[in-house]
Amino acid sequence: MNQVILNLQVACDSLCGLPHKLTFIRWLKIILYSYHNRKTEITIRLVDENESCALNTQYRNKNYPTNILSFPFTPPTNIKTPLLGDLVICRQIVENEAHKQKKNLELHWAHIVTHGVLHLLGYNHLSNKETKNMNMMEQKIINKLGYHNTNYKKSK
Repeated sequence: MNQVILNLQVACDSLCGLPHKLTFIRWLKIILYSYHNRKTEITIRLVDENESCALNTQYRNKNYPTNILSFPFTPPTNIKTPLLGDLVICRQIVENEAHKQKKNLELHWAHIVTHGVLHLLGYNHLSNKETKNMNMMEQKIINKLGYHNTNYKKSK
């Protein structure tokens, strides 16, 4: 299986209830194995609502916190690097969504990471066709991760 180097940054109040770094790595290996089977370096930064809002405002011109932001890295031409990009995940939003939607928290974390990595790989949901394709990919990955739940049919 491919090698994944994870830079995990925790910028929220507590580690309690967060997935373990090894869990993130396991998810990333399975996600990337299907679509990007080579050595990969990725940063996941876990933030609070204030940082999420600031980044969402700065980069997407949307003045509210969001569950995940994806920042793909595009290297200069002819430069090979394992760096795929950065994911910024708002812990409170993920936890609140799981609670409100009555979803298993670990499953929701896995889905959010899957969604973000697909964005880093260039997938999007700007059109109905893209949304359908991305939703199908997310469901397949969620199943490969060992979660068998059909609640994930809509990308955000």
